[in-house]
Amino acid sequence: MLLALLLLLAGAAGWIPARWPSGDAKSLELLRDHPVNCLLLERPHWSAEFAAAARAREIATLGVVRPGGDGAEAASHAVRCGLDGLVLEGDFAENTARAIGEAAGKLLLIELPSRGAMRFDGVPVSGTFQGLWPGIHVDAGGAAKAAPTGAPWIDTNFGFLSFVRALGAAPVWIGNLPPEKTVLPAERYAAAIADAAMAGARWIVALDSDFARRLLEGEAEALRGWRRIGQVLRFYEENKEWREFRPHGRLAMVVDTGSGALASGGILDMIATRHTPVRPVPARRLDDDALKGALIAVNVAPYALPEEKNEALRRFARGGGTLLSSPPEWRSPDLKPGQFVFDEKEIARMEAIFRDVNSLAGRRNLGARLFNVSSMLSSLLAAPGGARVVLHLVNYSGYPVENVTVHLLGRYASARLHQPGVEPRALDPYPIEEGTGVDIPKVGTLAALVLEAAAPR
Repeated sequence: MLLALLLLLAGAAGWIPARWPSGDAKSLELLRDHPVNCLLLERPHWSAEFAAAARAREIATLGVVRPGGDGAEAASHAVRCGLDGLVLEGDFAENTARAIGEAAGKLLLIELPSRGAMRFDGVPVSGTFQGLWPGIHVDAGGAAKAAPTGAPWIDTNFGFLSFVRALGAAPVWIGNLPPEKTVLPAERYAAAIADAAMAGARWIVALDSDFARRLLEGEAEALRGWRRIGQVLRFYEENKEWREFRPHGRLAMVVDTGSGALASGGILDMIATRHTPVRPVPARRLDDDALKGALIAVNVAPYALPEEKNEALRRFARGGGTLLSSPPEWRSPDLKPGQFVFDEKEIARMEAIFRDVNSLAGRRNLGARLFNVSSMLSSLLAAPGGARVVLHLVNYSGYPVENVTVHLLGRYASARLHQPGVEPRALDPYPIEEGTGVDIPKVGTLAALVLEAAAPR
């Protein structure tokens, strides 16, 4: 039993999850030559026949259980069906979760609670069901909402996921669903995958009901869309080493669960719209090493830090770094139970801190500066040692963006543009005053620019 559990835990790190809309074993044919290898199943779709057919294809099956009803009985049913595990989606009372675990026996348990109830250590997956549907935010009147930078505001889970990735080593899943009563093109799903992947996380693929119906019926357009989704998922799996890269910005943002880091729309997301590479530093991980290489450190909630953590920031400042702390009277907005997005009033309060950061950064290059990217977000990551970096680009506009320019700190000898379904393309880096410039002719929904540092002289 222990060996089986260890094998499941090892497998979870490589699972590419999707909510599956069918319990018919014949539907598994849609996964032939597709990277999805882990299916989240609603209870009406649980069966021994389906689980056995999936296992024959080396596909894991996870039964979804939500609060309410007899969770222990559902777990016993999952055992009888031969599922590989359970997903506890929602917030469960401790005694209920314990009873489910006992009834589940050797089945792997993955939790997808609200953000505030997430666990980050000692779990096979750190996940949540709460997330925004990524895209340019459009108000009720049809106009695009503006970010503090003046660019379109982008609904994203990036800042939150970057913080969670900085907290622990477990794979990170986010289970947000498509908007209800909406039919989405495949590129919107590609953007949702990329929104999570550029932070090193995985989005649990979930199709809108119309797409799912057409896919099961074998409609040609739905099949093309499903292949496109598979192409994007495969792109990130073929480059899975990027998940081990870490934020490479010279701006360190000290945040934690008590200072709004679990919510979307906060300071990390505001900085992302400015395309300033930012390094989230969880307060519990704050030490001299966490600040190494940073030029600016922002302490969002100094009132919440113990003395030894504040002393690490003072050492950073004494060593020549620039330290910006929020005003003594400022407090992070309180989130209501279950809330995971700051409302406009709360965002307005945080914009004061953002403006201070923006003013301090000015036009300085803190890792990368990008031009002609108003409908995009980016993420700059580096391999251990920093000789290789990857700049993720995600375009939420729905149409290609041409003539993107990137200015990076440091000297890079080579640059290659990676995009799904396309052979990597060599680009010509050129020297600029602050380091290296690269021009990207066109970006569709997503791309990654991989650069290798010049050998030291």
